[in-house]
Amino acid sequence: MFLRGIRGATTVEHNEAQEILTATGELLAAIVEANDFRPEEICSVFITVTEDITATFPARAIRTMIGWELVPLMCSLEVPVENSLPKCIRLMVQVNTTKSQAEINHIYLKEAKALRPDIVKLTNEATR
Repeated sequence: MFLRGIRGATTVEHNEAQEILTATGELLAAIVEANDFRPEEICSVFITVTEDITATFPARAIRTMIGWELVPLMCSLEVPVENSLPKCIRLMVQVNTTKSQAEINHIYLKEAKALRPDIVKLTNEATR
């Protein structure tokens, strides 16, 4: 068994609580589906947001998902780099798994696809 990190990111158009919660839930659901794991296999989830996301904690979306109540969650501010992608939510899901690093599917949605086009391409090819 290994501890693997699964990366993911998405964006929102507006700094509105419901949009942030919806986008976070969609991202986590896509990560779970692409990697086929259960909440009890999760070590923790580290969440970062860009400084223009202040309406709510994205962790609230995960906390309301069935089975995720006991998973440790941590929110933080992303490093504010000039000209970086705005209104971005990033997840680092740490999962206990027997999968190899190459078998892990990282998920980038919406405008966040621009962050890692190499991974987006690989993920799209793997799901064909």
